[in-house]
Amino acid sequence: MWTDERVELLKKLWAEGLSASQVAKQLGGVTRNAVIGKVHRLGLSGRAMPSRPARTRPQAPRTLVRGRPDPLTAEPREEERQHSQSAQKSETNPIEERGLEPVQRATVLTLTEHTCKWPIGDPGRPGFHFCGRGADQGSPYCTEHARMAYQPVQARRNRERDRMRKDRLVS
Repeated sequence: MWTDERVELLKKLWAEGLSASQVAKQLGGVTRNAVIGKVHRLGLSGRAMPSRPARTRPQAPRTLVRGRPDPLTAEPREEERQHSQSAQKSETNPIEERGLEPVQRATVLTLTEHTCKWPIGDPGRPGFHFCGRGADQGSPYCTEHARMAYQPVQARRNRERDRMRKDRLVS
């Protein structure tokens, strides 16, 4: 199987930067794993060039699931609109209700290590921004958002347990 000629060809192909799969194809009659094992036993060093060139992958076009409207372009149905409005009311918190001064709102491009990085809104919708107020020392958030982000574990567990119980009752 591994004749002197095949071993020399393996060394040559490996030094040229071919992958184990490519070497196996060129040699014929051996698997990728056999090539890897032989390279290891021979103690061959890294290759001269990467095993495969860097490729940019074209972004696959989004396809819609049949029977479901595109959430970005379709008008929501009435029950979805009502649910969305009630969810927004329940999710709104006092910090966002007060509103921020336009100067305090930040975008990805204007964030610094000293600004609050609390996201406000839906990233897929217009008007999305970050809090932008001064962040506390050593924290990515301002004082009010840090209070929301860093909660005692026990309190969070209790809230999650209560929410799961409520969901079971509704179902």
